[in-house]
Amino acid sequence: MTFPGLRLAFPNGLRARFLIFTFGVMVAVAVPASAAFLWIVDTTVVKLGTLFAEKQILFDRYRGLESLMREVSLAETLARAPAILEWAEDEASSEKAERGLAELEHYRLSFKDRSYFAVIHGSGNYYFNDSADSFAGRQLRYVVSPDQPRDGWYYRTIALGSGCHLNVDHDDNLSVTKVWINCIIRRGATVLGVIGTGVDLSQFIREVVDIPQTGVQSIFIDRSGAVQAHRDPRLVDFHSLTKDIRAKKTIFRLLDTEADRARIAEMMGEVASHDVLVRSNFMTIGGRQFLVGVGYLDRLGWFNVTLMDVDLIIERRLFTPIALLLAAILAAAAGLMSLLFKNRVLDRLARLETSMQRVEGGDFLVPAVDRGNDEIGRLSVAFGAMAKSVGSNTHVLEAMVRERTEKLERLAYFDALTEICNRRGFIDAYGQEQNRAQRGGKQLGLLLIDLDRFKEVNDGFGHQAGDRIIIEVARRISSTLRNYDVSARWGGDEFIVLVADCNQASLSGIAAKMLVAIAGEKVQLGDAGEIEVTISIGACLPAGPESLDAAVARADGALYAAKRAGRNRFVILEAAGHGKTELTAPVVD
Repeated sequence: MTFPGLRLAFPNGLRARFLIFTFGVMVAVAVPASAAFLWIVDTTVVKLGTLFAEKQILFDRYRGLESLMREVSLAETLARAPAILEWAEDEASSEKAERGLAELEHYRLSFKDRSYFAVIHGSGNYYFNDSADSFAGRQLRYVVSPDQPRDGWYYRTIALGSGCHLNVDHDDNLSVTKVWINCIIRRGATVLGVIGTGVDLSQFIREVVDIPQTGVQSIFIDRSGAVQAHRDPRLVDFHSLTKDIRAKKTIFRLLDTEADRARIAEMMGEVASHDVLVRSNFMTIGGRQFLVGVGYLDRLGWFNVTLMDVDLIIERRLFTPIALLLAAILAAAAGLMSLLFKNRVLDRLARLETSMQRVEGGDFLVPAVDRGNDEIGRLSVAFGAMAKSVGSNTHVLEAMVRERTEKLERLAYFDALTEICNRRGFIDAYGQEQNRAQRGGKQLGLLLIDLDRFKEVNDGFGHQAGDRIIIEVARRISSTLRNYDVSARWGGDEFIVLVADCNQASLSGIAAKMLVAIAGEKVQLGDAGEIEVTISIGACLPAGPESLDAAVARADGALYAAKRAGRNRFVILEAAGHGKTELTAPVVD
């Protein structure tokens, strides 16, 4: 094709042609090389950012769990306490009300916020006390009513039927804003009320959400997407339980596009189904691209959402010197044409990409694939250093996750006061020992232990002295057992012991030994002096596949017989289990 009036003149000298040819080759090589370099930089930033995002989500997840899980576990235990259940069933009984309020006050000192609330469903009475014990003796604050919109949270909670539920709310009656932990009190299928505590919202935000991290922002939302914790209090959705979804302040409103809203809803569904722990994707918020990660706190019913500005976390301008050096290498290598370019650039970049794929697969111990003292070599070293740094941070985060997990498991299976098993831990141990005993043809023994006149101790010496006695009794009980026997705090001043490989005679010997261990030496109460403590024991030999509930019921009958016979003794239900008992006189008077 020719253009009239236009003439192109090419020099005839070999040097000029070579220069023109070299320039053409240089341009032809520089264009794809620059594109490859930019692709590597972009891919490196995205992949490292994604790896960082997933570890950050796990860190935020367990940080949020650690902050609230202990409170949820305590509230769950309180909702199952016998004194609370009896009070909720018969609120009119002054004796049961006194025991119920005493149990609430006992747990108040264990809650982080040093406060509690309880609603008895039969009357609608709302009880509350705070960290300053401001309402001692007058914990009844008001009566909830279905006609009062402010009480809608209560009726929405009991409609859920069971479990504990979190709600960020401002209590208009008490004039406080908290993350409320609402645990349903129930006996069987009957809902008896709601009990729980609160965590100060501003303190929760300071400890979990408002931690200064460059380019990282943490948000907690509920299942509907309503914002429950955010460093900006104006974005927190209060009264979430009672609001219509259209009136809620949700995570979806922060996103710019409908596609991103649908995507984050899909991510929430994936992590909530436990198919994956973490999901992340790039989304647009306020006109800017963020890497959005989502995790699920299944015990709390919340999602933790982490927004990460990848450009702030991994600054692209750090790669600028490398890009300039790479351009200089390409210019120097232009005379070697395609072969030298292939050997010195493309092959080395391919090895670097392989290292990136290894990092993407979780192998952070990537050796420097190219130690050349040029742009690609330094890029490889920089990438190796970044991979090592990410690996180190990953190991630290994984160690922290393991540590938090161990703490949460200990809270779930061990009693915080006595450091022996709690009810859940004992139930688990019973199932394991029962299977082991059935396989080996062994007999198990069950002892249900109750402190005699423990209420008089609490009334006379106070609950702190009562806690000392419970700790000492747990220690003495454990000292009488073999290392493969299991002791647990069953609830309040009740203990339970599972004896492996025993018969009626050896079970009697262990029970007698316990009576001596408890009553043989007074318990020291510090400045309050000392006190003699005795126990009553009901025991039985569970039949092979007998359930724990059935065995405990039989042991409880034997314990009742020991109490009626004068306490400080044990009664063992005969192996035949036809209602006859063998009453054994106390070893210690």
